[in-house]
Parts: sequence; C-alpha cells; structure tokens
Amino acid sequence: METGKEPSAAVEPFTQGGAGRRLLTWIAEVAEEPLVLDAADRSGELAANTWRLGASNEDRRALTVGAVAAAFERTADGIAARVASAGFAGPVTFYVWHDAQAGQLRCSTGSVAPDRLPFRGAHVPVGELAPVLAPFLGEDPEPTAEAGPLPVWVRAVGRR
Repeated sequence: METGKEPSAAVEPFTQGGAGRRLLTWIAEVAEEPLVLDAADRSGELAANTWRLGASNEDRRALTVGAVAAAFERTADGIAARVASAGFAGPVTFYVWHDAQAGQLRCSTGSVAPDRLPFRGAHVPVGELAPVLAPFLGEDPEPTAEAGPLPVWVRAVGRR
C-alpha cells in the first residue's frame, strides 16, 4: 500500500502543546478530512482516505499506547458518525497499521469488510491497537522479517 498523505495540519508548523500533542492532533484531524466511499473505485478511496502519521523520537517517548489508542478510537467513532449520517449502505472499515520501514503509522478508511483489506502482503486483522502502536512508540522491539504477518487494527465504521 503505497498511497497516502498527511493530514492538512501535518504540513503546518505546530506551536501549541507539548511533545506528543502533534501526533494526537493529527490523528484527531483524520476524522474531519475529506472521506471518499466508492466501492467501485477502490484506488480513489485509497488515494483520498489513506494517511501517514509520523512523530519525532521526542514525541514518541512522550506518548503512551493508551493515549494514542484512545485518539484512534475517537477518530473511528467520528468516522462512523460521518458514515452513518451520509447514509452509506455498505460495509466500511477504518484500519491502522505501523509501516516500520517508513517509521510511520498509517490509517485508512475503505468500503470493504474488515477481512477484505487491500494489502498485498500477509497481514492479520487485530482488535487491539497495542500490537500496532507499541513498536512505533518504542515500547516493543521493532518487528523482524520473521515476525509474521503485519498486524492491522480494524474497526467496522459502517453497516456490518
């Protein structure tokens, strides 16, 4: 999965708040960014709905898995509310993964069921954010090639 962009505020200087606040702000902003749901155009969905979220080492050290997980949960709730108010009738999934090679968290929303995510490589849907967030925040050793499939946190945010 090569597509993605940073939330709009991620390209602007951030001067308020302490270390770690930038990442939490960017995660929250994902819920407000434009959302494309079109099962006939999965490439368009990926381009519009995939986000790259990075953080400095200082920011990572200042954050906990619980704080970042709570931010993603709130974002998923916000996206679910938007999907419901738009009346989209099909399945919609919000999902988060750690791109260890890029040193970023990535998230996306797509009109697919949680077991139909558009990953080319081996991945495993998980119900908890800790396996995704801990390596990014440095609370767990970085995964190795032998570590197995990529853990991807999934949350159904549309009709199930």
